[in-house]
Amino acid sequence: MEIILPETELFEGIDEAGRLALLDCLGAVTAEYRKGGQILGEGGVTEELGLVLSGMALISHADAWGTESVLGHAGPGSVFAEAYACAPGEPLLIRVTAAEDTRVLFINAGRLLRPCAAACAPHSRALLNLLGICARKSLQLSRKILHTGPKTIRGRLMSYFSDCAGQAGGASFTLPYKRQQLADYLGVDRSALCAELSKMRRDGLIEYEKNRVTLKT
Repeated sequence: MEIILPETELFEGIDEAGRLALLDCLGAVTAEYRKGGQILGEGGVTEELGLVLSGMALISHADAWGTESVLGHAGPGSVFAEAYACAPGEPLLIRVTAAEDTRVLFINAGRLLRPCAAACAPHSRALLNLLGICARKSLQLSRKILHTGPKTIRGRLMSYFSDCAGQAGGASFTLPYKRQQLADYLGVDRSALCAELSKMRRDGLIEYEKNRVTLKT
């Protein structure tokens, strides 16, 4: 099956011919998942990082009582489980599921971390790109910790929305999460979150239509 690669940080700076040669060198394979299907399960191990070709992968963690916390998401071009793939044998503390019908390209991290005998430029560039991705993922985790720091739901929403606006470069932005997913990400009850969103709109702090939010400053 032909692989149509979306724009991705992992292959940034590598031309199409280099990408195709690299995928062949790394023995990359694709897999398809229906909405709600499990891509990776907690407690398992993986030697492969995933690159989302289409759809959306949701990254979450559930405690012993089944309470789920959303840690992030990966859309087309984004990678997931790269830290685990680079630490073979490390049990996964996360679960990755398909938020919608999703197609994933799996790449063996061991092959990527060990440049081929030819030491080709695409391989070296992909390795540098992976390092950058890992660094940015660490910053994203720091953001989540920052957003869940405030004690009130409004405080968490304002922290998260401020960050979204900053990344969007303006007061309007589209949330990557549905209401339940956003509640899980911020560690709050969905009903309480929806009620607080309505209060914030009545107080003139925000306007929103489905997942589109505008800050009123």
